[in-house]
Amino acid sequence: MNAFDNFLFGLYPYICLTVFFLGSLIRFDRDQYTWKSDSSELLKRGQLRWGSNLFHIGVLFLFFGHFFGMLTPHFVYESFIGAGAKQLVAMISGGIAGLLGFIGVTLLLHRRLTEPRIRATSKTSDIMLLVLLWLQLALGLATIPLSAQHLDGGMMLRLAEWAQRIVTFRSGAPELLAGAGWIFKTHMALGMSIFLIFPFTRLVHVWSGFGTVAYLTRPYQVVRSRRLNVPVGQNQPRRPGASV
Repeated sequence: MNAFDNFLFGLYPYICLTVFFLGSLIRFDRDQYTWKSDSSELLKRGQLRWGSNLFHIGVLFLFFGHFFGMLTPHFVYESFIGAGAKQLVAMISGGIAGLLGFIGVTLLLHRRLTEPRIRATSKTSDIMLLVLLWLQLALGLATIPLSAQHLDGGMMLRLAEWAQRIVTFRSGAPELLAGAGWIFKTHMALGMSIFLIFPFTRLVHVWSGFGTVAYLTRPYQVVRSRRLNVPVGQNQPRRPGASV
């Protein structure tokens, strides 16, 4: 491992995660009016429904698949599924989800580049973000043929161990990637870079998506009734989100 690899897979992850969390917090505190998805649906629907649905279904599956697949220690599941079988499941399910996401982001990128009104209102960051996501999904699909060349699960375990050492602040993480191919490394580096630019793009609306889960446990709102025959000060509960 050279100095660049040690930086990219030893220090760079912490830079990306720090900017990801701290940058998101600062943007929410200072620029809440920019905290939105900037949907272009009102300009023209066109390919938006298919593109958006395919993209979100694929990416959400991949996100949670990578999150739990990479950060779950091997001893937790080794008693009921081997490393090779887990890798095969990940290749099949991840390949399907990756293909759905790739088709979706391709439709979204084509729509944003070819529709004059949408192109005119698009920020440079919007287009660059879609390009980066397109490349990331393409690289992810490109890792599947490489993974098929070693179905014992050895490389998958090393990648998972790298991620677990990073999040637990253990040393020796970069050395685990010494034998990884350049496609794997590029895929990982670009994925970390997406976390780096996250707070400066429309991706911040992802936080709001996860935040809506809190509404499931939100208490009743107490509001004043509009009926004139109800004495002033008498309140009645309403369901969360109800308005007068």
